[in-house]
Amino acid sequence: MADEARLTTQEVAELLGVKTQTVYAYASRGLLTSEPAPDGRGSTFDAREVDALAARRGRARPRPAEAFDDTFPMRSGITLSEGGRLYYRGRDAVQLAESQGFEAAVAWLWEVGSGAGSDGRPVVGPSSGELPAVELRAPEELVAAVRRTTETLPAQARLNDRLRVAVAVAASADPLRFDLRRQNVLAMGAGLIAVLVDALPPASETQPAGPANGPATGSVAERLWPKLTPVPATPGAVACLDQALVLLADHGLAASTLAARVAASARASPYAVVSAGLGPLDGPLHGAASGLAHRMLAEVVASGNAIGVISEYLRSGRPIPGLGMRLYPDGDPRARALLASLRGLPGAAEILDAAASVVRAASGRALTPVPATRAETHANIDLALAALTLHAGMPAEAGEVIFAVARTAGWIAHALEEYAEPALRLRPRGTYTGPRPA
Repeated sequence: MADEARLTTQEVAELLGVKTQTVYAYASRGLLTSEPAPDGRGSTFDAREVDALAARRGRARPRPAEAFDDTFPMRSGITLSEGGRLYYRGRDAVQLAESQGFEAAVAWLWEVGSGAGSDGRPVVGPSSGELPAVELRAPEELVAAVRRTTETLPAQARLNDRLRVAVAVAASADPLRFDLRRQNVLAMGAGLIAVLVDALPPASETQPAGPANGPATGSVAERLWPKLTPVPATPGAVACLDQALVLLADHGLAASTLAARVAASARASPYAVVSAGLGPLDGPLHGAASGLAHRMLAEVVASGNAIGVISEYLRSGRPIPGLGMRLYPDGDPRARALLASLRGLPGAAEILDAAASVVRAASGRALTPVPATRAETHANIDLALAALTLHAGMPAEAGEVIFAVARTAGWIAHALEEYAEPALRLRPRGTYTGPRPA
């Protein structure tokens, strides 16, 4: 019985979320009692002592950045965050968003285009000028079928609910969705982005749902705008939406992208990959964060009192939305770029001034003696996206839709990358923390 209640050094390390050297340090300090293993190799530890230590330490776990390091290396050639900048396949994402439309950014992420070599990948270099663009279109009969289905949803259904249903309907209409050859995946990805946009209902009843015959025309940004706001589009405003789509297309292994890659590792279809990615977006800490920032920003604009609004957030124990990004201690470059572009739009000054007042108030921390870190006192992309949606007369949930449409491009890029890896490789080993067997 005693032998059954003992753990190896490695088991203790996994349970406590520490290195084996730390386990030996605990033993030397008398926190754990070690005995030689029966085979004379290594040590064993009393499971009850380990459980007690784990309880005292709150069952400390590895930091998120370390959680999967030793389980499966997540190599990726898509996105790099380094030196306070974001790169898509070696090309500065901010510069890409300023010079290219969403369709061209998708081509870059997917490594396709008219300038492709014999392997189908582009010969355009990271510093080159104009990029080829992917045509993001879907058959009108498919778009119509998705519309008919989403129209049956309850009146209180959110736009993101419609996106999830749209993906499921599009998948059911594609009997060849399990053909994971590269060109087929690209075709499915392009059609799916189009469906997500074109099947949404118009924001105004006076706007048509779509063309009576043939596919929708215009860029994704031009087609998405009237789905999210009744405010007439202007070239400058649509350009800002297009810029936001590029800036949000990928951001490395975020929670939604990890979920998408796990699905791709199991050789799920691209539709299922996108469905998996949409799951984490529903949470307030990921895709829905811009909606929270939108509501906060609207309160600041209405009251003219950023400190008062922030005070209520702190009082209720809520984090201030739209601030901070661990990867960018000196500020999110995506937010800086989008906010700068919005500054050029007529009528945007009041909203941008409100956003700046939120940042200043949080930076001053007049409400608390705890100093803010640099990362917490800069606007992130959620606040910039909130400024765009608020200025455009869009609902708070519009930011989630923009995020989802944009990030679908990234999920398809990651799916293509994961399909080339060994299947089912993304399976971390769990550490059992329940009661020991009797």
